Amino acid sequence: MRSTIAAALLALLLIVIAARSELAQSGLKRSAPPTPSPSPSTSPLSSPSPPAVPAQSGNAPQPSGNQPSEIVEEQIGPGDVLRVDTTLVTVPVSITDRDGRYIADLRKEDFRVWEDGIEQNIAYFAAVEKPFTVVLMLDTSTSTWSKLRQIRQAAVAFVEQLRPDDQVMVVSFASGLTVKSPPTTDREKTRKAINGTGRGLSTHLYDAMSKLMQQNLNRIQGRKALVLFTDGVDAKSKKASYESTVYIAEELDVLIYPILYDTYDPEADTGNSDSGLPGIFKKIPIIGGGGSTGTSRADYDRGEQYLRDLARLTGGRLYDASPDLSYLQDAFSHIADELRRQYSVGYYPRKKEPAGERRRIRVRVNRPNVAVRARDSYVYKESTGPTAPTAAPVNQPTSAPEIKKKPFAGHR
Repeated sequence: MRSTIAAALLALLLIVIAARSELAQSGLKRSAPPTPSPSPSTSPLSSPSPPAVPAQSGNAPQPSGNQPSEIVEEQIGPGDVLRVDTTLVTVPVSITDRDGRYIADLRKEDFRVWEDGIEQNIAYFAAVEKPFTVVLMLDTSTSTWSKLRQIRQAAVAFVEQLRPDDQVMVVSFASGLTVKSPPTTDREKTRKAINGTGRGLSTHLYDAMSKLMQQNLNRIQGRKALVLFTDGVDAKSKKASYESTVYIAEELDVLIYPILYDTYDPEADTGNSDSGLPGIFKKIPIIGGGGSTGTSRADYDRGEQYLRDLARLTGGRLYDASPDLSYLQDAFSHIADELRRQYSVGYYPRKKEPAGERRRIRVRVNRPNVAVRARDSYVYKESTGPTAPTAAPVNQPTSAPEIKKKPFAGHR
């Protein structure tokens, strides 16, 4: 009996000891902190027009040694924002022969690209043919009154070279900028807007260019161009200047094709009045604004140089207007073909920093006797997401033998 009681007491004691030990251990236990989940990084996106990447395509961007070395896998929900750690720079390139005809049989292997003197690996290549938007800008100031009929005829001739899905916007300028017709594929509406353009007064070319680029052209999506019919002379701009508008053009992804009209009148060369003023107004001095005074040979030389800079720095071309409309018709045909058919070459820059730096681009092809027209530079900008601003390109011919054969004898 005594042994049975003793055994029961011993068992009870062991149970109590075990319970106390378990309680002590549970009091000391701590939960581990949650492990933070990796998040995608953020970096610049410098593509002027980032191409869509098809799942299986020979033209799709290929993996490159210049892409980010660390890849973080994470499940992305439908409402999440995906930020990409890449910088794809795409360069539109036009390749023509000596007669100005587009060369369509080039391959990725035919192209080479340098950035700041360092050759880049081409990660994206495509031959692109698609519609574009063109802005026809008509100078109606007093200096062009004698050429206004020719300007209207030339603008209509350009429209005739377009395809049905190309859009046209018509604007005119003199003392201000007037939108005659917004971008449209309605050719009858476009012709009516051109033919309805009347005479203006003083020349505010720089002001008009600044307003057009900052309020209209920058809102047009896709490939776009400006065909500018003018003598290039500015007499009274106050808000913009030669330098400021050239700078904006450098930062804007648009090709500019000036059509130069020579309206210089030696008899009106007083050195301080608006060029080409009719009748008694030729003798009335006019104080210039942001531009020149408008009548001297130097003013016209400056105007021509201004148009030359706009063309050179945006990848367009300067053409001399001619009384023979057939010359301009051929020129417009080549402009439209150049806008519609291009190659697109893309690369991931080897150099990633710093943001805001202007970088020089050089494009070459392994084909003799061809003209290569491509962007000359761009500004490397940081982005904070997929809708961040793109890099601002500067377009310029990089290797272009002069097209001597007519009808391009007057092309600058």
